[in-house]
Amino acid sequence: MFTINDRDRVRDHVLKMARSDSRVVAGAVVGSLAHGDGDRLSDLDLTFGVVDTIPIRDVLEDFTVELVDQFKALHLFDLPSGAAIYRVFLLPGCLQFDLSFAPASDFGAVGPQFRTLFGQAVEKSHFSPPPPHELFGYAVHHALRARVCIERGRYWQAEYWISAVRDYALSLACRRRGHRADYGRGFDDLPPLVLQQSLAALIASLDRDELLRALGCAIELLLGEVDDVRELATKVELQLRTLTDPWPQ
Repeated sequence: MFTINDRDRVRDHVLKMARSDSRVVAGAVVGSLAHGDGDRLSDLDLTFGVVDTIPIRDVLEDFTVELVDQFKALHLFDLPSGAAIYRVFLLPGCLQFDLSFAPASDFGAVGPQFRTLFGQAVEKSHFSPPPPHELFGYAVHHALRARVCIERGRYWQAEYWISAVRDYALSLACRRRGHRADYGRGFDDLPPLVLQQSLAALIASLDRDELLRALGCAIELLLGEVDDVRELATKVELQLRTLTDPWPQ
């Protein structure tokens, strides 16, 4: 497992590269290390602004070559976001490093976990959490797909959809209580009663009856978190509950 010193060594090296590269005009640390020391398991997340006339992918590729050479970094995937490109690396010791570049005119915080290290950042709107209507709508869709998969004997796929219903119900629960609703970040902060109820939606086996049982529990969990979408939930509640009833063959 990587150490804090390993992480700091990568950070310092990349920052030195960025400060000495005339194409890079701003830099920031984001994520859990933006406003504190994080912990020994915190990953590294750095973002940089590039002169507008220079393609950011060119700079990203040059930094990638250096990371591979100096740290044996593995390029996992890229995630374009607006004008920015995020590249995720895995380094020895299971250190995740998220490196991103954006044009200088678009370089700025999209959330509260952002600390400028050099240069200037522009003011940008922060990403908003998904609206409750969207979270609930996805959950309803996934519940329906789960039952269809059960009827088709696609039990592994049914497990996927049932778990997704549970996760969207917990995301709604997080949003209602002011917790982070993305990537399960707020799940552990939910009240014990909600988490206890969600345990029933965990699937113990791929037996048809067990899948139907877990689907029913996931639906009940969802219907317990609909205060923000009460009107829509009232309209679909009956249909949701029939998803665990016997269906004609």
